[in-house]
Amino acid sequence: MASRSCLTVILAAGEGTRMKSSLPKVLHPIAGLPIVAHVAKAVHGAGGSDIALVVGRGAEKVEAAVRSIVANVTVHEQTERLGTGHAVLAAREAIAAGYDDMLVVFGDTPLVETAALEQARAKLAEGADVVVMGFRPGNPQGYGRLIEQDGRLIAIREEKDASEAEKKIGFCNGGLMALRGDSALPLLGKITNSNAKGEYYLTDVVEIANAAGKSVVAIEISPDNVIGINTRAELAEAEAIWQNRKRRAMMLAGVTIQAPETVFFAHDTLIEADVILEPNIVFGPGVSIASGAIIHAFSHLEGAKVGPNATVGPFGRLRPGADLSAKAKVGNFVEVKNAKIGVGAKISHLTYIGDATVGADANVGAGTITCNYDGYNKALTEIGANVFVGSNSSLVAPVSIGDNAYIASGSVITANVPADALAFGRARQEIKEGRAVQLRARYAAQKLAKKAD
Repeated sequence: MASRSCLTVILAAGEGTRMKSSLPKVLHPIAGLPIVAHVAKAVHGAGGSDIALVVGRGAEKVEAAVRSIVANVTVHEQTERLGTGHAVLAAREAIAAGYDDMLVVFGDTPLVETAALEQARAKLAEGADVVVMGFRPGNPQGYGRLIEQDGRLIAIREEKDASEAEKKIGFCNGGLMALRGDSALPLLGKITNSNAKGEYYLTDVVEIANAAGKSVVAIEISPDNVIGINTRAELAEAEAIWQNRKRRAMMLAGVTIQAPETVFFAHDTLIEADVILEPNIVFGPGVSIASGAIIHAFSHLEGAKVGPNATVGPFGRLRPGADLSAKAKVGNFVEVKNAKIGVGAKISHLTYIGDATVGADANVGAGTITCNYDGYNKALTEIGANVFVGSNSSLVAPVSIGDNAYIASGSVITANVPADALAFGRARQEIKEGRAVQLRARYAAQKLAKKAD
């Protein structure tokens, strides 16, 4: 397949009015990636290195989403909505450049799989001129039926035009199509709008190709591949299907997911074998987790790296730039942002570490925070190897704590601490014997006075 060139026409000019959104329909995200980018990703995986993108509203943003996946993109505006055949021919110039294969897909079908597109291309390589991708829904009502004869696809019959016998056919048109490159323009050019709606239908290519003695076949793909998104309800349904696919793939690759239905992945989440995921975990984009790590329940990770045998949570929060080395521990109610945590370092609970480095085997006590922001600028906190930071300490950046140093609990550290030093940064404690009795009497009198008023 690598020796055959391929152009993919992505139809993404729909208005998407039923989404009731100012954002173009194909830019709504699934697993953190725009719908149309999912389509481009599948196309790219099937060897579609060149894309002709047919756009309408929000053209620049749609183009940017596709270019984030595939570099070679030409953009073609569809100024009128005159049917799918008309939409494909908006990319006439790109099609005329000459390719071995041509795929036609929709920008709002985020669940289309690379394997399905590869299957269609394989049929072209075997000699087919037109390949229609069909599916078998639980209920075929409302779908166009694929009419086959002796292994050939002879027609796509819309339900309103189908006979009673044809309505019993369960093999339906999914809308996705592949065409032999040198046959594409001659066939597409013969589509007419002589129908009740006055539109140019891509499906007419089947009968046109048969009349010209071309080879037309249908292949069966799973129904998920052709699910289009028109409403936010359908968007949520597609998200659920995508997540279930990802969960299954993760578990088959050796990841333990204790309650799969409660774990949510991003489109680019990378997790190695022998990682354990407890319930109720959310992954934002840009997360990688190495083998042996454990992510405890109710944790949220985004833009973060978790090293081998490290642990996060429960209720851990890793924000972009968090980088945990091997055997590091980020415990319950700990937030880490833009910080490198060294091998074996422990940040066990109720702590914020931002814009910092934490050395190997350091221990950061509960309630500690790095004061990294002065209202205008961020500054770095450096915590050396084997440092012990006592509970409820504030480290005011920029500040550096040398290897093996101790920070006394409750300290506010504003100056650098040398290696092996002990630093106190808190008010001196004083005890006033009997003063509590006087305070209680005073406060009680004040309370009574307020009531009297």
